[in-house]
Amino acid sequence: MINIYEAIDANKRKSVIVIVAFILFVTLAVYILSQAFSAQVGYQTGGLGFVGMALIISGLMSLGSYYFSDKIVLTISGARPANRKKDFNFYTVVENLSMAAGIPKPKLYVIDDTAPNAFATGRDPDHAVICATRGLLDKLGRTELEGVVAHELSHIRHYDIRLAGIVAVLVGLIALLGDWFLRFSWRSKRSSDRRTSQLDALFLLLGFLFAILAPIIAKLIQLAISRRREFMADAGAISITRQPQGLISALAKISKDKEPLEVANKATAHFYIVNPFKGKAHGALNKFSSLFNTHPPVAERIKTLKEMA
Repeated sequence: MINIYEAIDANKRKSVIVIVAFILFVTLAVYILSQAFSAQVGYQTGGLGFVGMALIISGLMSLGSYYFSDKIVLTISGARPANRKKDFNFYTVVENLSMAAGIPKPKLYVIDDTAPNAFATGRDPDHAVICATRGLLDKLGRTELEGVVAHELSHIRHYDIRLAGIVAVLVGLIALLGDWFLRFSWRSKRSSDRRTSQLDALFLLLGFLFAILAPIIAKLIQLAISRRREFMADAGAISITRQPQGLISALAKISKDKEPLEVANKATAHFYIVNPFKGKAHGALNKFSSLFNTHPPVAERIKTLKEMA
């Protein structure tokens, strides 16, 4: 059995390892693709000129998402501001646990959908939002609701939304460079003013490989980071409530509920505490599809929580 702090420390270490590996992979991919661009147009390999343009475009797109992601997600989800009188338990739970977590009380929103689920968004603790479905508020007891709210507060306290935004920028950069290289390669001819050196030929070959595979690998690492942060938020929730059973029971209820969340889509699914899509794959297909999941299996999360109980 491990205690809460050991679990949090272990998750932090694993998160750091994955994030460092991701940064190293992004650096390698950007270098290979930039050299392949240079070789393709006949410039001397060694420059990073194409990366600057990709960074500007990817950065501008991500900057807008960073500042307006909460409003975009809430609008897509059809959420409304919570009402203190109607959603009294929701309000008081968030108020109490925000003080325990040492962060400002987030804005509260409700989705009028009977499927139980919840998510947090916002770029930092001062601009955070917690949104719960009507089904979650109606179907969970107060202790279970505390577990869910503490999980979302843990995401906010650990700046997981900001981290997700940074990772998204890097993934977008690789995808953009790879797409440009493939499009440019098919639509243009390399300059004939200079012979293709062995180094140029090597970078061109690596460029094609990275243009095809790097975006997929980057996306897989991004999802691995997301799953690791879910484990960390679970452990963080217990450090706030000191009641593992509340979150354990909440996760079990949410995952066993067969009703899909109608307003969820692939763009917003990773925000929720439990994957809002109810479809399941089996056998080898399940193992393969699990690589593309934004959340770790609920059974694995519950098992980890019970080890801390």
